Amino acid sequence: MKSDLKSLIRAAGGHCPSDAVVRNAELFNPFTCSWELVDFAIKDGIVLGSGHYSGIHEIDCHGARVIPGLIDCHVHIESSLLCPAEYARLVARHGTSTVIADPHEIANVLGSDGIEYMLKASENTQIDIFYMLPSCVPSTPADVGGAILEASDLATFAGRARILGLGEMMNVPGVLSGDLSILKKLNLFPRIDGHAPMLTANDLNAYILAGPRSDHECTGVAEAREKLSKGMYIYLREGSTEKNIHAIIPIVTPCTVSRCSFSTDDRHADTLMNQGHIDGVIRTAVSEGLELELALRMATLSAAEMFGLHDRGALSPGRIADFSILAGSSEFVIDRVFRGGIEVKGLPVPAIAPAPSNMQATMPGPADLTLTGNGLARVIGIVPGEIITEELHFEIQGAKIPDLEQDIIKATVCSRYCPGLCATGLVHGFSFDQGAIAGSVSHDAHNIIAVGTSDKELQLAIHAVISHNGGLASVHGDEITVLPLENAGLMSGWPYEDVVERLNLIHSATRKMGGIEDPFMYMSFLCLPVIPQLRLTARGLFSVDKFEHVPLFVD
Repeated sequence: MKSDLKSLIRAAGGHCPSDAVVRNAELFNPFTCSWELVDFAIKDGIVLGSGHYSGIHEIDCHGARVIPGLIDCHVHIESSLLCPAEYARLVARHGTSTVIADPHEIANVLGSDGIEYMLKASENTQIDIFYMLPSCVPSTPADVGGAILEASDLATFAGRARILGLGEMMNVPGVLSGDLSILKKLNLFPRIDGHAPMLTANDLNAYILAGPRSDHECTGVAEAREKLSKGMYIYLREGSTEKNIHAIIPIVTPCTVSRCSFSTDDRHADTLMNQGHIDGVIRTAVSEGLELELALRMATLSAAEMFGLHDRGALSPGRIADFSILAGSSEFVIDRVFRGGIEVKGLPVPAIAPAPSNMQATMPGPADLTLTGNGLARVIGIVPGEIITEELHFEIQGAKIPDLEQDIIKATVCSRYCPGLCATGLVHGFSFDQGAIAGSVSHDAHNIIAVGTSDKELQLAIHAVISHNGGLASVHGDEITVLPLENAGLMSGWPYEDVVERLNLIHSATRKMGGIEDPFMYMSFLCLPVIPQLRLTARGLFSVDKFEHVPLFVD
């Protein structure tokens, strides 16, 4: 309902009843980082203010703590494996009212059509979903997926509702070299998210000068402090596998909290359901020693101000009445959630027609999976709790892979877009002693990626993904478990409860393989050619440091 300013002014002045009064609330004020026992009134979904009010309805909190709606500053909804409506339904129950999403994943598969799909699919959901336009499709020329988005393509979205700016600019070499196509994109919007892992000194100065004003890739205190000191907003990230809060939480102080917020970036549906969304991130931050009040400031007002969303982030006069009532325990737990002053019930909403998967991948043959030669080989090293990888060197015999004693197994990428294009490399850190997994979620081009302990199991897992036009698959002996991802090969159209149930079955299978926790998320980043150090694309091994493909064996 559109609010009438005159009637809101009258109600705020106490001259007519409000729609609702929230009574006996221990209200968190992010402006002062303090709590105060108050009553506050709501009309037309807008907070009138705290004080003495009468209302048509009353909500008695009985002294419970009340907080503004939580905000995620950077997330890829596609990485939850849920369509936007189901993603919204799940995170709303955790007190989230607003997310700023980057549809980078689906744009790499479908281009502008993917962005249009996400805009349409996120209308009338149980949270507000804003977008930063994907700046790097493809992420690098070395890994072209299903689309190429130029500045002219992105410009058509300028001025559209819920478009806030330009998403994470991950082509750091392009920025630093003054690539004309990159500069055109940087000139489209005043608000630009950054993506510059480990960038420092003069190169960092040049990158910031070009326009990016935030970063969510910090993995150490020194890196985060340098970026913070040079004017960047820092999003402390805690995803399913990218867990950076422990390392960089010391940067948050009363003096810096206005420049710090939270990001989940990539969280699978089961992590969201079991560990929470921004509420879970807050619990993690507090467990690492951060004051709850500073964490709440980051998750509300700091995030809102970063994106110029001055209609939310606090429960003060004129702002949207998005809030949560906390449970009575000392632990930070969301009990009841309200959007625009109305309690969120979390009922399913009808899904729109799925986005096409653009699946043209073909099965790899024996020659594609065979490794010939012996010697010192480049091996992708998984780093637990991080999105980065290491370039490891092992003496190997191609015919004797997998080498389970050294925890070295094969990784294979099959192009989703170019039939027959396939590459195989080696990876260390999955700890599988049997079985294989595969998926059509592999950042950023989202080709088919698989890792496994035998060629037969690799082929079975890849076939399961292709035959479902996208999905996640595990192969353990004769047991094949699949989560279909019919929306662009990235998202399921199922209710989130069903997706989580299937994920539980898949993870149960991978645990029998002796693998690391959440192996699908680690696998999905093996192809990401913009994060150090060593990756695998459909064209072969890619050194991010050299920014070029490199051979399997070291010269």
